[in-house]
Amino acid sequence: MKNPTPIFIASPKPQGLSIKRDNTGVPHIQANNTKGISWGMGYCHSIDRGTQLLMMRILGQGRLSELLSDNDESVAIDTFFRSANWGGHIDEQIGLLDSTTLEACQAYCDGVNAGLQAKRAWVLRFLGYNPEPWTIQNSILILRMAGYLTLAQSQGEVERLFVEMVQAGIDSEKLESLFPGSTEHLNREQIEAVTLGERIVPKDVLWKSSIPRMMASNSWVIAGNKTASKSPIMANDPHLEVNRLPNVWYEQSIQWQDRQIMGMGMPGVPGIIIGRSKKVAWGATYTFMDTVDSWVENCQGGCYEREHQWHPFTVRKETIKRKKRTDVEITFYENQHGVLDGNPNHAGKYLATRWSPAQSGAQTLMASMQLINADTAEQAMKHLGDIESAWNWVIADTEGNIAYQMSGLMPVRHPQWNGFSPAPGWDPAYDWQGFVNPRNLPRSLNPKEGYLVTANQDLNHLGKTNPINMPMGDYRAKRIESVLATSNNHTVESTKALQFDVYSQQADLFLDILLPLLKQVGDSRAKSILKDWDRQYDLKSIGAPLFEMFYAALRKEIFGNEMLGSEIINHLTEKTGIFIDFYQNFDRAMLNENSGWFANKNNSRTRDETFIEAFSIAQKTFEKQAKPTQWQEQNKVSFVNQIFQGKLPAIFGFDTRPIPLMGGRATPHQGQIYKSNGRSTSFAPSVRLITDMSENTLHTCLAGGPSDSRFSKWYKSGVKDWILGNYKTLSLNPEINKEQTERKNVTSS
Repeated sequence: MKNPTPIFIASPKPQGLSIKRDNTGVPHIQANNTKGISWGMGYCHSIDRGTQLLMMRILGQGRLSELLSDNDESVAIDTFFRSANWGGHIDEQIGLLDSTTLEACQAYCDGVNAGLQAKRAWVLRFLGYNPEPWTIQNSILILRMAGYLTLAQSQGEVERLFVEMVQAGIDSEKLESLFPGSTEHLNREQIEAVTLGERIVPKDVLWKSSIPRMMASNSWVIAGNKTASKSPIMANDPHLEVNRLPNVWYEQSIQWQDRQIMGMGMPGVPGIIIGRSKKVAWGATYTFMDTVDSWVENCQGGCYEREHQWHPFTVRKETIKRKKRTDVEITFYENQHGVLDGNPNHAGKYLATRWSPAQSGAQTLMASMQLINADTAEQAMKHLGDIESAWNWVIADTEGNIAYQMSGLMPVRHPQWNGFSPAPGWDPAYDWQGFVNPRNLPRSLNPKEGYLVTANQDLNHLGKTNPINMPMGDYRAKRIESVLATSNNHTVESTKALQFDVYSQQADLFLDILLPLLKQVGDSRAKSILKDWDRQYDLKSIGAPLFEMFYAALRKEIFGNEMLGSEIINHLTEKTGIFIDFYQNFDRAMLNENSGWFANKNNSRTRDETFIEAFSIAQKTFEKQAKPTQWQEQNKVSFVNQIFQGKLPAIFGFDTRPIPLMGGRATPHQGQIYKSNGRSTSFAPSVRLITDMSENTLHTCLAGGPSDSRFSKWYKSGVKDWILGNYKTLSLNPEINKEQTERKNVTSS
């Protein structure tokens, strides 16, 4: 380690504990045992990210109005989190922990609390918050939040959209083109009878909070027969909301006895989520397993119907305390199907919704503790498969093995119900019948291709069950696979290049249709640019902005005119993640000339005619520009403080200057930027992580620094290197540990 700086450790501390910070700000923890390293992790999380972890706890508990900000928006946020009840049944989960995990979790909490005493989070102090001690209950709460927010949540959103589309009279042909398999057992009469209540929280509220948005991600592993080192290479770049400070990830290197591990964790939870040990490396992406289901409940008199009998709902009353105003009393109605979206005292049919890991935590914590002792990919597969949230895991080991394992509590459903549309709550045959054994979930060990890629695509073919019914687009996955297949000499450097790949296979598909049609129209600057465009979303591209104009016009022309109207399409585009998460579903309908969206009683135009019209609309906008817009001119965003959300003047230094992002929605290096209720947000690689198993090193590039304090030199310390594509190298050998910066010049792109 080059010029390490010891970190002051408050007493009482575990015997043998040492924490040193390297020249990039990454803490290196050494201890005698797992209890010591857990204490050290908690201590570091607390002194560096105290505001972040306490803010997550406040939000998860639904106490924002009580402790920090008393306004109507805060009450709405609190109501949402109270409805989820992520704090429920936690003591039961703690009772399931084995002694080793329980001891480590308690040590983690002790470390957090020692850090809070040593360095109280200044922002929350400024806001008048004196925090209670951190507990194991709090860590389980954070686990549940991380597994649900915007990931599983987006699945529930698209299923709600489906219900609204059915109620709006969208015919089955159109629905099937957007959501394959959704109409096989569709009961329109049942869905049309549902009364949809107002959302417990408006769609825009979460965007205004400090909760990080989760989104897409890439990961892959390459077998030794396709690498220059003859050992596996693992790569991971989770695509999260990057325009926030601090980053959601926290980087650490840990050593105890003969064990070492380094990588990224999440403040509030003990352990390394993605990273490597001496013998095993692992990375993660979200799998879009369908873990959220709804049931139609027939209600009257505070009861629900079940097998022709009436049963009372469980009534849960919550009090939202407010700092300055009158407290708010809220009543939630629950049964075995979840929380009811409505009042059962008013006769009618309402939806009850449940998320499978809502009462989880113990198994995830125990699996994480067991993972740190895994020596082979097969051992890691077992432990990672036991994690209760829905993730794709790619794994490599020093013996030359590569593997993939899906995790998550996949419900066992009625054979004629895939979980996408609501089921009849009064029929017990549609209750969940337990969860799928992780060994039957999609998994793979040493595939013949010599690589495994996850990019939120459909991976059902790798398992004995079908947990995914609504994946993201497969464009990124196909692009990565095509690059990996072309060489048997992959290196860390070529892997870095692939993490920065900005080629769009989505653009290929649309332009393959559009460009031949443009022979029918006259020559124009716009036509020439699209014809010559290399389909790259690099910073200086002028083809990328033009294609985006065409794509937006096409989507509005097809779906805005017919589906629910232009206003609804604008709402879905600007205030929800529907077109961000599930754009390929809409692409499928737009690309298929025989889909029900073309040449019907409501739309006289064919697909080709619609494509030409959309190009005409885009061309008119394009021709108004004095000179063609480059991608870097329109695709830029500022990194803003998680608490103040860009509301403070630039002179205070909480935020960065506007930063251009390469990449788009469908490129391996994702660079999505869009607005939701006036707030710009972005999805890009929150961290880039690469390791070659022939070396005891980890190459990382984090979009942010270790600290959440504006007055720390580690607040923005990693942002510049992240923009430029500079990786740092961490070593598992502390005596030769180097924090050198490796430069990958991407500024010219």
